[in-house]
Parts: sequence; C-alpha cells; structure tokens
Amino acid sequence: MVNILFIEDDPAVAEAIMLGLNRLGHTVSQRPDGNTDFDDALLAADLVLLDLGLPGADGYEICRRIRTRSAIPIIILTARSDDIDTVAGLEAGADDYVVKPASPRVLDARIKAVVQRSAPTTQTTEIVSATETFGEREVDRSSLQIRKSGTQLTLTPTEIRLILALTQNPGLVLSRQQLLPAAWDQKYLGDSRIVDAAAQRLRGKIEDDPTEPTFIETVRGFGYRFNLQPR
Repeated sequence: MVNILFIEDDPAVAEAIMLGLNRLGHTVSQRPDGNTDFDDALLAADLVLLDLGLPGADGYEICRRIRTRSAIPIIILTARSDDIDTVAGLEAGADDYVVKPASPRVLDARIKAVVQRSAPTTQTTEIVSATETFGEREVDRSSLQIRKSGTQLTLTPTEIRLILALTQNPGLVLSRQQLLPAAWDQKYLGDSRIVDAAAQRLRGKIEDDPTEPTFIETVRGFGYRFNLQPR
C-alpha cells in the first residue's frame, strides 16, 4: 500500500483515479491545486501524483517547490504528451511522467516502481570508498562501524541502519515513511513516530550537544536531513 497525495483539479478525473487506486490497495488524499497548504498531506504521503494543468501555480512550479524541501517520489500524471512537456517535468524534479488516460493497473505498476527506486538502500557490496567522514564522525559502511573522534560508538542495528540511510542521502530531507523501510523491516506498518525515538537516541551518541543537534536536523512537517556542513 502506498499513501498517495493526488493534486488534480478535475473532480471527475480525480474520482475515477482515486477509485481505481483504492481498489488496488492504495490510500489517496486529493487536493484541487497547489495554492492551498498541503504540508500535512505531504508529510503523511509516500508519493505525490501531480497534474500539470492546475489553477494558479502549475504542476511544474509545484514540483519544484516540493523538491526544495523533500525527496518524496513524484509522478506527473497529465494529458500533455509532448516530449517537451515530459522533459520539463523530469527536469522540474519528477521521478516519472505518465500520460492520461492511464489504467489503474498501469499507474499502480509505475507507482510501485518509483517508490521502490526512491527507497534509500543500505547495500554495501558495491561501495569502493567505504568510509565517509563528516567532521570528526566516520561512517564505515563495509564494517558497519561508526566512529566519533576515532572512538567506535556502540549503536544498535536499527541506529546503524538509520545513520546509513541518512548519510547515503546527505542534504536531502527524508520523510519518516522513507526512513521506516530503510531502518526497520520492509513490511513494517507501525507508528512512524518510532523514527523520532531512534533519531533522538542517535543524536545522543553522535552529536556534541544532543539538545542542539547540528548533523541530524529535524525539518518540521517533513522529516530529517543529515547536514554535510553543520552550523
């Protein structure tokens, strides 16, 4: 199941697509434009399904706005089939571009593929330079050791997976829904607030002052970001 934020101004199109995706097990919330505040819906979503021809700010602009603050997967769903539109959509930050009409099953397959590609990975087999340095912190992906000022830290497996996911995407905001499959079981469907608890524990081990964290930053309303150049 994927939690989808669908931004579409045509009620008939929105209803038909939502019905089809709901039948395939997805949860869909809909907004008619990108002018109203949809931060809460974005926070709860795993993916954004975005029309281009919207009142006010068009889909390109909305896509760029989202990209400034989130790495959430975005699929543009539009009737515009020109190559120029496709290129513009992907350059705006979309992960995929689907032309209407699209059957629910085709859309379902594209959604699952984008979500899978966008999930942070913790694979270490292809890493050439295994150790990454962030100030006095070292993240060794091959040995799964995390060091601070040369001293190896004692982290739980979940904490190790969490910092690997964050440092694999430095500077990008990762939602709790994106971090859950990276640090917990792929099929975990529990409370995403366990991410907050794990992040708090991790801060206590890697930050100089956990009450004023500089590496693991909370981005209110979205998730967490690992800063390459902390304040």
